[in-house]
Amino acid sequence: MGSAVTASEAESGLTFSSASGRWTVAAMVLGSAMASIDATVVGIALPAIGREFNAGLAALQWVVIGYTLTLAGLLLVAGALGDRYGRRRVFVAGVVWFAVASLLCAVAPTAGMLVAMRALQGVGAALLTPGSLAILQAAFAPADRSRAIGAWSGLGGVATAIGPFVGGWLVAAGSWRLIFLINLPLAALVVAMALRHVPESRDRNAAPRIDITGGTLVTLGLVGLTYGLIQGPGTGWTHPAVLTSVVGGTAALAGFLAWEHRAATPMLPLRLFRSVQFSATNAITFIVYGALGGALFLLPIQLQQVSGYTPLQSGIALLPVTIIMLLLSAHSGALAARIGPRVQMSVGPVLVGAGLALLVRVGPDGTYATQVLPAVIVFGLGLATTVAPLTSAALNAAPAHQAGIASAVNNDVARAAALIAVAVLPAAAGITGGDWQQPARFSTGFHTAVLICAALCLAGGLLAALTIRRLPGTVAATPTRHLVHCALDTPPAAPVSPPSTTGRGPGSLRR
Repeated sequence: MGSAVTASEAESGLTFSSASGRWTVAAMVLGSAMASIDATVVGIALPAIGREFNAGLAALQWVVIGYTLTLAGLLLVAGALGDRYGRRRVFVAGVVWFAVASLLCAVAPTAGMLVAMRALQGVGAALLTPGSLAILQAAFAPADRSRAIGAWSGLGGVATAIGPFVGGWLVAAGSWRLIFLINLPLAALVVAMALRHVPESRDRNAAPRIDITGGTLVTLGLVGLTYGLIQGPGTGWTHPAVLTSVVGGTAALAGFLAWEHRAATPMLPLRLFRSVQFSATNAITFIVYGALGGALFLLPIQLQQVSGYTPLQSGIALLPVTIIMLLLSAHSGALAARIGPRVQMSVGPVLVGAGLALLVRVGPDGTYATQVLPAVIVFGLGLATTVAPLTSAALNAAPAHQAGIASAVNNDVARAAALIAVAVLPAAAGITGGDWQQPARFSTGFHTAVLICAALCLAGGLLAALTIRRLPGTVAATPTRHLVHCALDTPPAAPVSPPSTTGRGPGSLRR
């Protein structure tokens, strides 16, 4: 496997040409890809999961939401844990946790147990996700840092492209349980590479306390609110369990905001939102990624249950989106650096909305080339236009020393938006209970849902046109900010400013 990190490398930083440098990039790519792919591949397996457990739509929603809830609720806390206790240590712990939870998902005997294990998976993903980019920034020498981050971003995009294909093949060839079991050998490889080749790093300026209270409150709030939103349409909004859940969840989220306002070391510095541009950027993120999350939850079911696609075919249906983003996202970031983010953030969501609206043509008849591909191409062009400017706008609206936390907040807002959309959109479109097993009824609801999502994207573009401005003194032109980003669930986690050093080798600013 090559040589371990040498003393000189630990002191001065890794080089991209060294064996340890390449193994470090490989470990971070595989680790972060495991978490991001698992967030999307499960959607392809939902019909198979539903058939095996004879599950209703609410159970399928929870299979997706259970993972996102804990990931979104604990992501910022996990980043702080890595800064304080060691990024490699927390990253490895996250990979191991993720693997154990994946095994438990694979052997889950009931839908309820699968949902619980998916929530545990989300905890592991939260632990490993913030560390991958932070480790690269801390481990590599300044001259090689941009190259390492670029390789991580590009290879991660390739992994994202391959993931749904592999997931669909596993479901079709064997069982949906294989999409979880495949994580075990990958996790073992990542842990071995990380322990042997990745240097440890910490932030010597990390906050003395971790905001566990804030992380707990926001997670409980999201759980309560989401449960009420899912159960309300079927059980009734006045049912005691639903009322208790909605009121309790809302109270927990209010308590979270109050706590963050007074906490000495908050996980979410509310002063960031004093910037109109930062608040507007995150509102646009919430709208657009909520629309994406809701539509992409329903699309694999529509393709398999209504259009007759196999899991493999539905898994590769969105492949053109990934290809378009691989080809165009870095160029989009460079353009935003020259002209500012306003035009792209206004036009991009409109294109995304147009692509989603074109999905109303997807039904029981027709071909991929005539029904799905045109929508996917327009959708992909819109996403490639939007994502990089949106990320740079979030970064540039925050003070330079808080760029890392600004990026993390923007990333987390997208995850929260997706989970709320998955909870709300089906009922808003008239899809409930066992409708997913009735092609005609589900198709009618799906068409309504994608039009709702299209309208949301149009609103996001209008909001950008009214609020986004190019701020003086922005740093969007920094080459390391032009990441190749291909994940559909969140904006990229962007690099932060040049790192400070620690007593054990290179360090970096807090994420």
